Amino acid sequence: MAPATHSPHSHAPRSEQDRILILDYGSQYTQLIARRIRERQVYCEIRPGTLEFDEIRAWEPDGIVLSGGPSSVLDEGSPDLDVRVVELGVPVLGICYGLQIMVHRLGGLVEKADNREYGRALVKIENDDPLFADLDGGPERVAWMSHGDRVLRLPPGWVVLGTSENSPFAAVRDPDHPIWGVQFHPEVVHTDGGAEILRNFTREICGCSGSWTMEAFIDEEIERIRKRVGDRRVVCGLSGGVDSSVAAALVHRAIGDQLTCIFVDNGLLRMNERAEVEDLFSETLGVDLVTVDAVQRFENALAGAEDPEMKRRIIGHQFIEVFEEEAQRIGDVDYLVQGTLYPDVIESVSVMGPSATIKTHHNVGGLPERMRLQLLEPLRELFKDEVREVGRRLELPERAIDRHPFPGPGLAVRILGEVTHERLEVLRQADAIVIEEIRNAGLYNEIWQAFAVLLPVRTVGVMGDERTYENALAIRCVTSVDAMTADWARLPDTVLAVMSSRIINEVKGINRVVYDISSKPPATIEWE
Repeated sequence: MAPATHSPHSHAPRSEQDRILILDYGSQYTQLIARRIRERQVYCEIRPGTLEFDEIRAWEPDGIVLSGGPSSVLDEGSPDLDVRVVELGVPVLGICYGLQIMVHRLGGLVEKADNREYGRALVKIENDDPLFADLDGGPERVAWMSHGDRVLRLPPGWVVLGTSENSPFAAVRDPDHPIWGVQFHPEVVHTDGGAEILRNFTREICGCSGSWTMEAFIDEEIERIRKRVGDRRVVCGLSGGVDSSVAAALVHRAIGDQLTCIFVDNGLLRMNERAEVEDLFSETLGVDLVTVDAVQRFENALAGAEDPEMKRRIIGHQFIEVFEEEAQRIGDVDYLVQGTLYPDVIESVSVMGPSATIKTHHNVGGLPERMRLQLLEPLRELFKDEVREVGRRLELPERAIDRHPFPGPGLAVRILGEVTHERLEVLRQADAIVIEEIRNAGLYNEIWQAFAVLLPVRTVGVMGDERTYENALAIRCVTSVDAMTADWARLPDTVLAVMSSRIINEVKGINRVVYDISSKPPATIEWE
């Protein structure tokens, strides 16, 4: 098997459907632009703002969105724009930095703002335009701003569509060309009517029909998998989580018994995970499943590792080694399927543009630079809710689709500090209690993610009139749509009380329980 790099992060353009190209200038909101557009059933892809013009033209987009970004167009080395992009004749919408770079390159003037605008601002729409057609409410609306520069003068011929207190050019357009720009972020939920603005751009201005659905995605991805794989054999790194389960089901639909799923029991799993996975895939779905007992192997490899990035990389390397060893036993295997999603990619490594790296996911940035198996990542461009919908279309059981997300490195990144067998057992028991009580309260499907985190902190307590000095445990429950942003779940105090009481009484080694009330951002969902 020849060495290969990771699979491409974007697909070839679709020939029979609408498509919007999003050029990423580094905003952490860029993925939200894609979400809002896809919610209107229009296919889109995110590519780097540095994408060569010839590639942009060959992609033949129906419209182009220029994202925001943290840079200033006035700074040396800031991301630039090839003006031929706006001369293609297809509609262009610049958002924040995207607006400013167009103004800067097309003859206008951008300057450092005296008063920066961050957060909510009141924008007044002053001129009728298709971009703002049929929006609920009056001409004034709340919009989300995030910029330190401002447009001082528009390019020749451009007109003002909307203003805010600190942005006299909050919304603009070139009436002689299909070019629009907004200083605010329509993609975030804080902007009133923002999703409708993006709908107007894609559906009304760009003329997209809204024909992209999860059914269309499944059909196209199955055809793409068959074409790429041919008659070669494929293994899937199955964790039992939603992502890998849906990826396995999709690939199985495409190539049938050419797929063998490999479930690695690494000792970092939730309570009863192994039995549940074996029942679902081997018994229920009839997928060829191989279970590998690698508990001791992973525990040995993680011994002494405390840094979260180091733990993720160790786990990623160990996974690949196990998969390749099993693939050699199976024989004639060329591909490894992984359930990588877009949030994994955007947080791990800047493959789409200059967006900042948040942390390494073991199945993205934690892989060896050279590995014998080529990666097959059919869900790499999807968000979690889209993946769940794919799972339903593939008729996976709801118990597999509705499971809370579980990190690829498992409980290792929910144990702060060194991972040991004893600490894993403590956390596994506590985590099971958290999930059981969430279910008992009827809250499981209302919460995006609920779990326990074992802290490297010992505290003084009293049990049976005796002094104790044991570990503290944190409970983390969040609500979210796509994991890119999240808020802490307001659980009833009665539920928290039962969790705390049960954990302290039933799990030896814990004498204090705390509840995490941090949002994302600034915190991440996982602690490591």
